[in-house]
Amino acid sequence: MNQPRIGVVGATGYAGVELIRILSRHPLLKITYLAAQKLEQSETYGHKISAFRQFGELPALEPFDLERCLDLCDLVFLALPSGISGRLALQIHHAGKKVIDLSGDLRLPKEVYESWYGLASPLTQKDTHAVYGLSDWQAEQIANQSLISNPGCYATAALLSLLPLCQTKLVESQSVWVVDAKSGSTGAGKSPQPHLLLSELSNNFYPYRVGCHQHTPEIEQKLQEESKQADLQIQLTTQLLPIPRGILVSAYIPLCSTVSFTDLYEIYQNAYHDTPFVSILPCGEWPQIQSVLGANTCHIALHVDNRTQMLQIFAVIDNLQKGAAGQAVQNMNLMLGWPMETGLSLIGSAP
Repeated sequence: MNQPRIGVVGATGYAGVELIRILSRHPLLKITYLAAQKLEQSETYGHKISAFRQFGELPALEPFDLERCLDLCDLVFLALPSGISGRLALQIHHAGKKVIDLSGDLRLPKEVYESWYGLASPLTQKDTHAVYGLSDWQAEQIANQSLISNPGCYATAALLSLLPLCQTKLVESQSVWVVDAKSGSTGAGKSPQPHLLLSELSNNFYPYRVGCHQHTPEIEQKLQEESKQADLQIQLTTQLLPIPRGILVSAYIPLCSTVSFTDLYEIYQNAYHDTPFVSILPCGEWPQIQSVLGANTCHIALHVDNRTQMLQIFAVIDNLQKGAAGQAVQNMNLMLGWPMETGLSLIGSAP
């Protein structure tokens, strides 16, 4: 069997660079096309991204051209900003290619997307939603699909933390689930912004997009689907950490009855028994961002507070790996019929 030809559009952004770093070591494929939208002329990838300067096996980085992309690729990753990425993803998919879109453009129904993102949705009445690529939760639905919408970074950490509860009757009905989420600065993308300057972010820590973060409806949509509760809501607060990468989610869920840590631990272990990427920590151990940096893993810890009858859930991921590029490659592996862990690391780079 010939190696699938892989393209990355948006190859110079943080998620795009992480994609190429993973794909360049993948044993079953060939990278044949690298493109950036704002590039004016072709150049070597190592010249543009100095970390690849000594890696001479990549194709030249080109200005994006749809016809060349279709001619050179069997599967294409789109790592462009929301508002641009989804439109190109649909064009490439309609031309018969497999596509994984890392933006938010194809994750939500048209009306919901336009309300939360403030952008025109690329979806039309003829378009169906892309398959949502939460690969550790729904591997069977992703296998052999041709259009995948890669989940958001906050959504990935939050959903992996919360979804096992949807299959139980432990949570108080009509409650709002509180999700406190903190991310490194790469989650904001590569475009220069004053609040991301070192002098502004260093020794600093603050919330942003309070009450209006675009990952809120994405998380609610999946939780409602799995729980069959159309009115389930979350209160998501996002905060910016003075670190480059990593996410810590802390969730607070009211319980309707007494439950032991052992019972909850078993529920979570059973939910993720067939994926190597999600680890449920033993009682009294707490996840650390440093432990997952550079790896496509998610570490989850549980704590039952019997005094307040609350469940506390803590989860960490690398926002550029499990929250973006790593999960996208995991989805690609499932789409192409390969073991989901192929080419991906289970070991973080700490310290």
